[in-house]
Amino acid sequence: MASQQSTIDFILEQIAAAGIITAKKMFGEYGVYCNGKIVAFVCDDQLFVKPTMAGKAFIGEYVEAYPYPGAKPYLLITGDKWDDHEWLTHLIRLTAAQLPLPKKK
Repeated sequence: MASQQSTIDFILEQIAAAGIITAKKMFGEYGVYCNGKIVAFVCDDQLFVKPTMAGKAFIGEYVEAYPYPGAKPYLLITGDKWDDHEWLTHLIRLTAAQLPLPKKK
């Protein structure tokens, strides 16, 4: 089941203050970028954030799940956390800060 455009639009709006936020359709779902780094996926209307030490520490008790078959586990961020834009923005900032810049092709 593909994610609804309204879901991706809402998530992007909620994390807009984290930096330069964009989304790209990938594999029928969406990759979410912050300042050019892929920080999350939205798959089946669920938000999966790349796991980092800072992100895990910030969340505290977290749940890991697989955004798509063959993927590594990501941090599953439940819909009730999406409404707290400050919390979600902080998580995305922390995650992006710990990820390397993409390699130039």
